[in-house]
Amino acid sequence: MSKPNYTGIYHMVSQENFEGYLAALDVNYALRKIVSILKPSKHIEHDVNTGKMKIKTVTTFKNFDMDFTLGQEFTEDLGAVDGRKCQTTVNWDGDKLICVQRGEKEGRGWTHWLDGNLLHLEMRAQGVTAKQVFKKAE
Repeated sequence: MSKPNYTGIYHMVSQENFEGYLAALDVNYALRKIVSILKPSKHIEHDVNTGKMKIKTVTTFKNFDMDFTLGQEFTEDLGAVDGRKCQTTVNWDGDKLICVQRGEKEGRGWTHWLDGNLLHLEMRAQGVTAKQVFKKAE
């Protein structure tokens, strides 16, 4: 079975417990309030042949870029999020993308999966889970 291609632009349509997730990352109160009201877009480039991916999260406040190859660990600079760096690996688990971020926070990572034209994102840290759903632009 071939893996799904995540390439596309996706706009956020809902989120749950994002402020709680940011609190688990020790993001300060004021920044949590600002970030929690943003409606980010995800711009994803995915080369299914090489496993290379670029995920750009775009907001009116700040943008965040990830550039990686599936299955290869890399140093991720999360300065835009919480000022930390961690060792990150993104890999397939069935047709889901699973990210493990090793660093100061236990259990940190995320899972992306597609369901029709919806992109789901589940973020985890310190036992706290947040969810966001994005709809693919036409």
